[in-house]
Amino acid sequence: MDAGDSQIFEPGQIVTVRKLRDENSSLKRRDLKLVESRDAIPATANQVLQGITRAALQTTSFMSAASFQETTKVLNDAAINGKVDTLEGLKENVICGHLIPAGTGLREYEKIIVGSKEDFDKMNANRRSPLYQEVEEEA
Repeated sequence: MDAGDSQIFEPGQIVTVRKLRDENSSLKRRDLKLVESRDAIPATANQVLQGITRAALQTTSFMSAASFQETTKVLNDAAINGKVDTLEGLKENVICGHLIPAGTGLREYEKIIVGSKEDFDKMNANRRSPLYQEVEEEA
């Protein structure tokens, strides 16, 4: 869209037909340059239906992809390209024997201590003891 002499519209702005017509009527009455526009181009997409094999190999995790099919090809490609698997999904964490990143296994819950208030008080009392502080200083 070319805004012409319009003070309301910006070049490239998307407007309704009614607002465009009203603004052009106003500009025409004042003998100013009209707003030039074109019809919007609708968004388009192509659907791609992949079989289960292709879909499993398209994951960003090479550990997950290698567990399905074409294991040697996937692992060779990962090694040659120096890929790093960040282990963000469930499948790759199960393969490595780690907690899955779901429920209480979420990374944000790693440092939470679950227990009774008595256990918490005992733990804090042990931290204040001289023996604990000596071990902490040595580390």
